Amino acid sequence: MKAIVVKRGGDKPVVIDKPRPEPEPGEALVRTLRVGVDGTDHEVISGGHGGFPEGEDHLVLGHEAVGIVVDPNDTELEEGDIVVPTVRRPPQSGTNEYFEHHQPDMAPDGMYAERGIVGEHGFMSDFFTSPEEYLVRIPRSHAELGFLIEPISITEKALELAYASRSSFEWDPSSALVLGNGSLGLLTMAMLKSDDKAYERLYCLGRRDRPDPTIDIIEKLGGTYIDSRQTPVEDIPDEHEQMDFIYEATGFPKHAIQSVQALAPNGVGALLGVPSDWEFEVDAGAFHREMVLHNKALVGSVNSHVKHFESATVTFTKLPRWFLRDLVTGVYPLSDFEAAFDDDDTTIKTAIEFSSV
Repeated sequence: MKAIVVKRGGDKPVVIDKPRPEPEPGEALVRTLRVGVDGTDHEVISGGHGGFPEGEDHLVLGHEAVGIVVDPNDTELEEGDIVVPTVRRPPQSGTNEYFEHHQPDMAPDGMYAERGIVGEHGFMSDFFTSPEEYLVRIPRSHAELGFLIEPISITEKALELAYASRSSFEWDPSSALVLGNGSLGLLTMAMLKSDDKAYERLYCLGRRDRPDPTIDIIEKLGGTYIDSRQTPVEDIPDEHEQMDFIYEATGFPKHAIQSVQALAPNGVGALLGVPSDWEFEVDAGAFHREMVLHNKALVGSVNSHVKHFESATVTFTKLPRWFLRDLVTGVYPLSDFEAAFDDDDTTIKTAIEFSSV
């Protein structure tokens, strides 16, 4: 079978031939339909994130996948089921309490492998195998864009943690700020707009010049675009308003600190970006006072698990069709896979198609 990989010492994805995997007991064989490309893939390719499976000279890329079961093996799945795989797996050293408690998404760094990212091959291949417990059935109608379920699930978890942090009182947020106008930020904007508790005022911060397709989407969703080069996060309350909820998806280290100043009393910020090391001065007293005297909260969130994928499957149906069409700017066949990794001003979300339903 064909697989898209990054090799040790390489700095770009290449196609190689690999044997088709054979499912172990408790695993199903899945024919890959489509796999999404995101910023994490680019970080893995550049060597800035992730790691190779032990003893391997390459890593099969891809963690946002949708496929069709071709061999249920001894599982309760059925041939023809459309499934999306979760990402985390036990580390090479074996299972641990987080996996035993069915909470792999809460495992700290170093206590897991992630398919297509660190320690285990991903899903950018004609076929893959997975234990049944890590495969989530989705409706056949979702198959075409099922690769979006994984990133939607990331925000599902972040929202769950944010609302849990406010569970001691009645929290009724009406304003939200998304930091980052990449595909995850735009998906989050659409989710906040389509949620049962839809936010009345939405803002999204980025660093792009008009005309730009992401700005068009933000404004079509009814949101306000904020250029961080003109209005940094700490100035947003003066230019616009304090925010009940802030969703950080940039990995810019200062945003975690600046978000506290931009939050309204009782507000909560969810941090999802993974920054590189960067030291800078912080007024720790002001930071601490804001957190305590105004009942603010910050939560860190990474990865997601089965229940978040299941919630994402429901959320997917609420997203506007026009939004999904505008978000996915290219789906490419294996013969033109390099185009899916191109990153220019017109690219928002891309995927590679391995087969059709």
